[in-house]
Amino acid sequence: MPRTVYQRLARHLDNLPGGFPPSPDGVEIRILELLFRPDQAELALHLSVIPAPPRAVARRAGIPANEAGRRLDEMARRGLALCLPGKNGQPPLYLANQYVIGIWEFSVNRLTPELVAHMEAYIPTLFERDTWKQAPQLRTIPIGRSLDNANPVLRYDQAEAIVRDRRRYLLAPCICRRERTLAGQGCDRPEETCLIFDAGAAYYAYMGIGRVIDRREALDLLQLAEERAMVLQPGNSRHPGNICICCPCCCGVLRTVRRDPCPSELTGSGYVARWDTAACTACGACLKRCPMQALTAEKGKIRFDPARCIGCGLCVAACAPGALSLVSKPAAQRPKVPRHMVAAAFALARIRGRLGPGRIARILLEAGRDRIGVL
Repeated sequence: MPRTVYQRLARHLDNLPGGFPPSPDGVEIRILELLFRPDQAELALHLSVIPAPPRAVARRAGIPANEAGRRLDEMARRGLALCLPGKNGQPPLYLANQYVIGIWEFSVNRLTPELVAHMEAYIPTLFERDTWKQAPQLRTIPIGRSLDNANPVLRYDQAEAIVRDRRRYLLAPCICRRERTLAGQGCDRPEETCLIFDAGAAYYAYMGIGRVIDRREALDLLQLAEERAMVLQPGNSRHPGNICICCPCCCGVLRTVRRDPCPSELTGSGYVARWDTAACTACGACLKRCPMQALTAEKGKIRFDPARCIGCGLCVAACAPGALSLVSKPAAQRPKVPRHMVAAAFALARIRGRLGPGRIARILLEAGRDRIGVL
């Protein structure tokens, strides 16, 4: 039996860095059926990681160039493809968008109970533990008040420095919190907590998601994270395009990591809490703040499990006796943070076995054909 266009699209998305692995019951196909019309799914098959003008995509798909341009623009505005603006009067360029982080997050304004239920069923398959351990798409950084001058902190591990280094800001709704609310399992934390920067901010505005804010409001949001016990998770690079401000009850990543016996391996954090048993008064303030249950109470005493600590620093900010502090992991245990988002994507693709020499050669060959075909 021939594969449907959605089955072919699922395989196509799985070959992208973020992946889209097959599930035991095929729920990923039902997700694509809700997100893509058949003609959109077919056209998405002709997009790659190399940007191409509409005429090149039209040649691959065997359709008129003006029709390809119209459909690609519609897909880009729905987050089903990525669009790069044309320069000096040239047409825009289009490329494939991965499912996460990508298509799913861009669907925040089009969630339905059916789509939410399918995604919830798909998360255990989508989250590949070994892959995430080596190349997480998000990493955890400490809240500001958990850091002190005694430990040197790299600039890309400081949320305030990340924000101050950007020029443009957009505040988008958190898809995880909206999803959980739609499922009747939300929390009372604010929904607008996804900080998007610079080119990403412009793209979100192009798609009509979120609202443009200034630097002051972006910095205020970091303070809100500390007050409401929310975890800071920027994209996994030294120059991230976003900071997700997450709660363990709604965030798909944190909920999945929390179920793991060793969350510290999965969050890309370079920090861990240090607990001074002599200074601890067992007040319990830290218990409500820890998103991973690294701190627990047993017979009136506090227990700390460093294997569960993700270095968010939320417990440190709540510890009045000063029994908790945040320290840098030994150099051998600190994860290597890619220089930029493109390097992070290539690293993820290599780890997933999706970017070997043969595949790179095929992509470059197709790009060469495009250049010849559109002359």
